[in-house]
Amino acid sequence: MSTTYQPKKKKRARTHGFLKRSKSASGKKVLARRRAKGRAKLTV
Repeated sequence: MSTTYQPKKKKRARTHGFLKRSKSASGKKVLARRRAKGRAKLTV
């Protein structure tokens, strides 16, 4: 097997970050759900 996960902070933030979530309607729902649940961190 080859190593498939090569972590990059910028890529992670831009794909799953707060700004990306805020842009789409479904992403806003994700943030709302996580706020309702009382998450300490909403996104990465």
